[in-house]
Amino acid sequence: MKSLLKLTLLLLLVFTFAAPTLAADESAAKKNDPTKWEKTIAGFEAKDKESPPKKGGVLFIGSSSIRMWKLDSSFPDLGGLNRGFGGSQIEDSTYFADRIVMPYEPRLIVIYAGDNDLAAGKSPVTVAEDFRAFVKKVRAKLPKVKIAYIAIKPSIARLKLMDSVCQANQLIGKDCEADELLAFVDIASPMLGDDGKPREELFLKDGLHLNEEGYKVWTKVLLPFLK
Repeated sequence: MKSLLKLTLLLLLVFTFAAPTLAADESAAKKNDPTKWEKTIAGFEAKDKESPPKKGGVLFIGSSSIRMWKLDSSFPDLGGLNRGFGGSQIEDSTYFADRIVMPYEPRLIVIYAGDNDLAAGKSPVTVAEDFRAFVKKVRAKLPKVKIAYIAIKPSIARLKLMDSVCQANQLIGKDCEADELLAFVDIASPMLGDDGKPREELFLKDGLHLNEEGYKVWTKVLLPFLK
């Protein structure tokens, strides 16, 4: 009886402290409207009609860190296809997957997103759940595709989110470890200095986006996964 009482009290405490977080999380999710990217997605489709990409390649998708990546410079022999759109969240890529993922039938998807999700107020748990939703939707039509998730980067501009970044990366990393078709690309560790803080020399003046040196770090870490 005492054990049951303790368990009941514990559950009440968990619910009490978790409820505000979940409520805030749901509120943040409602604020994100994937349809705001319609014009951008239509632009990708128009570009595809003019010059249809080859199928079976490597697709890069996600937020501005992908959009700004000069893939031909970093991976000159890869022929990677860039479909990143700045400011996007994981759920945005999921929403438009039928239009900017499935048609290419890629052998590998490299995705970077989650950064903006946390900044919008989503919890690490929700970010991980959104990644699972992306994987599930893609696999419904491309069951054998491999997906490489680039870890959420630690940045100067979002130092206050460091704990959330670490938690989200850990959750997604565990999912990737348990699935042979998923890979977790840890770019976060080499972006930290000996003091445990983001290395300033890897960022543009905004302290958020990468400069050329930052992309060199990402390229070096990602390269083995592409091979």
